[in-house]
Order: sequence, then C-alpha cells, then structure tokens
Amino acid sequence: MITSPAFAHKHYAVLGLARSGLATVEALLASGAKVTAWDTNEAARTALLQRHPGEGRDRNEAENATATGGSGLRRSDDLILADPTEIDLTGFAGVVVSPGVPLNKHPIAGHAASFGVPVISDVELFAQARPSLPPHKVVGITGTNGKSTTTALIKHILETAGVPTLMGGNIGLPILGRDPLAEGGVYVLELSSYQIDITQSLDCDVAVLTNITPDHLDRYDGFAGYAASKERLFAMQSPGHAAIIAVEDEPSRAIASRHAGTIGVRSTDVRGQDDWPALQGPHNAQNAVIAIQVARALGIPEGAIDKGLASYPGLPHRMERIAEKAGILFVNDSKATNATATAPALGAYPKIHWILGGVPKTDDLDDCAPYFAHVVAGYTIGDAGPMYARILRDAGKPVTESKTLDQAVAAAAAAARPGEVVMLSPACASFDQFSDYEARGDAFRRAVEGLRL
Repeated sequence: MITSPAFAHKHYAVLGLARSGLATVEALLASGAKVTAWDTNEAARTALLQRHPGEGRDRNEAENATATGGSGLRRSDDLILADPTEIDLTGFAGVVVSPGVPLNKHPIAGHAASFGVPVISDVELFAQARPSLPPHKVVGITGTNGKSTTTALIKHILETAGVPTLMGGNIGLPILGRDPLAEGGVYVLELSSYQIDITQSLDCDVAVLTNITPDHLDRYDGFAGYAASKERLFAMQSPGHAAIIAVEDEPSRAIASRHAGTIGVRSTDVRGQDDWPALQGPHNAQNAVIAIQVARALGIPEGAIDKGLASYPGLPHRMERIAEKAGILFVNDSKATNATATAPALGAYPKIHWILGGVPKTDDLDDCAPYFAHVVAGYTIGDAGPMYARILRDAGKPVTESKTLDQAVAAAAAAARPGEVVMLSPACASFDQFSDYEARGDAFRRAVEGLRL
C-alpha cells in the first residue's frame, strides 16, 4: 500500500468504509497516523473491526458506551470507531470522505469547518504522499463522459510501451491500497468532480478534460458550479505541466481558453480508427485522440501508441460486444447514463434496436436525435419508458414499451435481422430497477446468453 511519513503522528477521521475508505484507513494506520473511522452501515464497521481486533476495552462495553453517547469503540490506541459529525475535531489533520457523501447536504462539511479541519479525499492523501514515493508522473482525467475508457486506454498504451503504471481514482482499486510504482512509473487517475472538490494539491503532470455536459446538478449550484469543479484540476497544476482538453463543447472550450498552453483536440483529428476494434464510434474517436496526445506528452514512441490502440480490449459496460447470435450483434453500453453518452454509441452502428430507459437525468433525447436515422426501433424500460416512447414515436420510430430489461432483450432479438445490432445504451441512471449500471449491464448479458435464436 502507499504510505507516507507525512501522515505519521497525525489524527484523521475517515467517513465511509467501502473500498476506498478501508484502503485509506489501512494506509493511514500503516503510516503511523491515528484514525477515527465511521460508516452508517453497521456491516462496514464490523468488517473494519474484524481486520483490527485490537486490545482495548471489551467490545460490548465499548458499543454500549457508543450507544449512550460515549467516545466510541476503541479497538487500539490508533483506531477508534466514532461518527465524526458528533465528536470534537480539534487537532484533526483532515476528514477523509467517500466521494459518495453529498457535501452540499451532509453535516460533516459544516461540522469540520467549525473546527477549521479540511474535508479531503483519498486522492488528496495520495497527492500529499507523492514526495515520499519513487520518482513518477501522474495523469489525471476528468470529464462528464468518456473518462473511464480514456483512463483505461492510456494505461493500456503505457503497459504496451513497457512503462510501469497503475490505474486508480474513480476506477479500479483504491489508489492508496496499491503498492507504489517503481521509479519512472505513471499513475493514471480517473477523477470525478466529487473527488476534485475535496482535493487541493494534486499537481498532475498531464491533466485531461474529455467534455462537460449537464450531470450531477443535484450536488452543485447549477451547471456553472459543476463545470468549475472540473476546471479545478487544471488550477492545481504547476506551470509547464501539460493540459489536454477536447474542445468539442462550449464549456470545455471556455476552460481551454483560460489555461495557457492547453493542447486542444477533436475527435476529427483521429486517423486509422478502423484498425482499433474496441474503439469504434465518434465518442471513442475522442477518447483515442486524447490518449494519443497524453502518450506523446509522456514521451511514448509512436509505434507503441499504435500497437496499444489496436490491442486495447475495451471496458465492461462501455460499448462492450457481448455476443453475436444468428448474425445479430449484442452490445452492452450500460455505462451510458445520460443522453450525451448514448449519442455516440448510436453513431457507431447503422442499424440499431435500441434499449433505453431508467431514471432520466433530463426530459429529452436531444443529444441523440442526430443519430435517430440509425435506430431501427426502440424498446423502452423503467421510469423514463413512457416519456422516451413518446419522443421516439414523435420522431417516427416504432417503439415497444417493454418495461423490463428482460422483456426488451427478448423483443429486440426477435425483431432484429442479421447484420443489425441490439444495443443497451440507456441514456439513464439505473436505480429504478438495478443497484448500479454494472448490475444492469450484467443483467443484459444474462438475458442475451439465455436467448435461443
């Protein structure tokens, strides 16, 4: 794991004990810090206790003390379980919160501020640990859409070139839980706006913005606040470090104009896309041109870049080719949780049976409309089903209101002909019928595997 003497003898609170929270606790303890940890989920707290049985007070006695307003469950001198919103934070070095904690609504922000304690991310801890790591570089990627594929593609190109690399942040394993890279390595970090909001000192050697479209507006004071969060990634950079921005939307162009030396790229800059099987469609052209420029900024030879683009296997749930049955291709694009993300997927194939719906983020499909000519028929599911059915019918498209994903897959497969594509690209969040987009994509895969054509 990544540790640092910078954390030794300091006291941190960690709020949220999922994967990144657990990795943070372990890294801090291993660095000689004291940690007060908490999660509202009792199972998460129990899992932490099982990792650190400690020797302190009797467990039942400590739990009773917590229930009656005591100081919390102390499992060792350095680890305490207590809710940081309910304790005195005087002297704490920081409160490390999960990106899923809504700081615009959660009491921890105000409580920490009242003690002058910063609310930070595990990425900020990584930034603070960098001086004690072997010499390395960091690539940070943010944006509304495409950042996961771009992150994974950059990592793959680096690996192809023989460069030690790790992928982390909002993708893969928690960065603090990984062993440090050898000298000359590159950390490739996908960064959500939530993570950037609580990161103050991450000076990326290469910072990337894929695009900005309306998203997560429940966490911000309008779209301008969301865009400003993305821009902070570039504000943290030292002069002379590379900034690469896809300038295909007005907010991204505005950010590029404010940061001297930015390398602006467009999807139309790409050549040779037909040779990259997992990178089809205009959105992947944008992902690829960004990755190419990042690799060049890091000094990767052109031959290794070409080889990496051609051999990139793709990511699950992102234009993922699930199967081909009876000449029909089935594509899982469950990660497309808004219309902007779905639009380029529709542009990638000429004849699509489109499965869409879920929890809508907007009340239109305007971003997808330029590709409606590629839609043979629509199959709507979830909360947005009736609304999206009306939109597609008004556009002259046949629609089946399937309601559930299993029904949609069966109907689309029955209607599709050889050479056509059945695609799940929902343009919606998944939470009406699934726990997350991954569960939705897995359900699509199972439904496809169960087809008899």
